Amino acid sequence: MVRNVQKRAWKGLAAAMVAMLALTGCGGAAQQAQTTEQPQAQQQPQQTQESSAAQTRVVKDAYGDVEIPVHPQRVAAIYQEDFLKALGVTPIVQWYHPAWGKQDYLNLDVPLFDITGSMEVLLQASPDLIIVDGGADAEKYEQYSKVAPTYKLPDELRNDTMGRLKTIADLLGIPEKAAAVEKEYEEKMADAKAKLEKAIGGQSVAVVRLNVGEKPTLALFGEGNAYTGILYKELGLKAPEEVKNQDTHVVLSEEAIPTLRADHIILFPSNGGWTTEENKKAIEMLNTPLWQSVAAVKNGHVYKVDRTHWQSGSVIANMMKADDLVNLFVK
Repeated sequence: MVRNVQKRAWKGLAAAMVAMLALTGCGGAAQQAQTTEQPQAQQQPQQTQESSAAQTRVVKDAYGDVEIPVHPQRVAAIYQEDFLKALGVTPIVQWYHPAWGKQDYLNLDVPLFDITGSMEVLLQASPDLIIVDGGADAEKYEQYSKVAPTYKLPDELRNDTMGRLKTIADLLGIPEKAAAVEKEYEEKMADAKAKLEKAIGGQSVAVVRLNVGEKPTLALFGEGNAYTGILYKELGLKAPEEVKNQDTHVVLSEEAIPTLRADHIILFPSNGGWTTEENKKAIEMLNTPLWQSVAAVKNGHVYKVDRTHWQSGSVIANMMKADDLVNLFVK
């Protein structure tokens, strides 16, 4: 069955839900200033039909057919805001998680949407299209669908930056804009790859996240990680043995930390920055004999970077990673 998302129906439902939330005294989520824009992808959503009025069309996502506007004007792309900005589109809200913060690198000036909280902020933003990825399970997807037409990106696009770009551009009704972004992206990656090959050749590079909190840990990102896999797949860097055949990340045990054999280590905190007061205790872990025994640490080959774009696998984030690596290794 096609999920009907005609404008009047959605707006009526949104208004009713906002009213109910107001009566129960629900507080609004915090808003924070930053600047926004784009998403991106690969395979175009399968269009099964278009309304005679040409104001909506039906596309197929992971859960079936969904009717969306032909030219959506108020888009919420949950953790896909990077793609919107790359395409010149400003999202109406931005992803936020209490434990992970927000995507500061996008500098978006739109309300924060706490994905662990209620739908109130999203309802008040009145989207006409919501785009989600694999982070939204069936239950969450249903909640989003009650706010506005919701499209879930195919799981096979998880590690496909250009695939997501093209899919999102098609959903927004601006597929032609994806081509220019793709060209800029590919040129950036090719240039960085050539420079890095010349600078560090066959030396291996690992990506490690310092998980801050009461009990700090170190997470080693895998070769197939959606955020950092581009270092090996697109930029041609050598992966240390410990990250091969690993699609996500693994928390290093105390026994495993000294055995990390990467020639170079990219390091970032899970939340906040390197000077954030709340992170001071976690950062002390880097002064312990355990961490200091790591070969790359002894050789002065550990590089602290900003967490926000290193925890995203989107277009702008990936290009920023490429710039970071060139700045770190190319002398």
